Amino acid sequence: MKSLVIIPAYNEAKNIKNLINQLKIIDNFNFDIIIINDCSDDDTSTICKELNIKVIDLPCNLGIGGAVQTGYKYADENGYDIAIQVDGDGQHRPEYLNDIIQPILQEKADMVIGSRYLEKQGFQSTFLRRLGIKYFSRLIELLTQQKITDPTSGFRAGNKKVIKLFSQRYPVDYPEPEAIIILSRNNLKVLEVPVIMSERREGTSSINWIRSIYYMIKVTLAILIDIFRKKTPVNQLGDS
Repeated sequence: MKSLVIIPAYNEAKNIKNLINQLKIIDNFNFDIIIINDCSDDDTSTICKELNIKVIDLPCNLGIGGAVQTGYKYADENGYDIAIQVDGDGQHRPEYLNDIIQPILQEKADMVIGSRYLEKQGFQSTFLRRLGIKYFSRLIELLTQQKITDPTSGFRAGNKKVIKLFSQRYPVDYPEPEAIIILSRNNLKVLEVPVIMSERREGTSSINWIRSIYYMIKVTLAILIDIFRKKTPVNQLGDS
């Protein structure tokens, strides 16, 4: 099946080369790679192009939601069967790519999320982020009757239906928890598989305690509003 790794990147010049090199050394690597450069003001784009990796340079900063949706639009327009999201900061380990896509290949799921909390190994994130993760995990469970242990994980893969849906509509800010609700409302199946994540090597996260509070309030409101949105008919989302 034709598979695409979508890597949204904003000022990841210190991390992106190492990530790309890790991807290239995976045995039987059979994925195309697209970097969505979210109007970085460092050398992110130049480094990727020097490594012969295709880059889409956004003319203005769209944020993570806009960058990821750009990747899904590219996947949809170019006929990919599977799209895999991998963060540009190096926290997502490429050796788990095959684990993440297996349930899709076996038609057991439409989207698969790599969770660091199923086996609780490796980097478990910061205290503030863990609080947010537990909160959104409980909220999603209340709304969907499904337990998602790592709802903020951006390490995930989707099939053609997911690609089509997210190419048409994708949350703007802090999109991961809301995206799960969108999938649930459209009767698409979400599964988790255990992964180990690494701590960011270079740079700093944009989420501090003030942003964490804003994040929780904003995403909660977005999720509650999303419940009342019109569904996208499944027969318009392509084949599994």
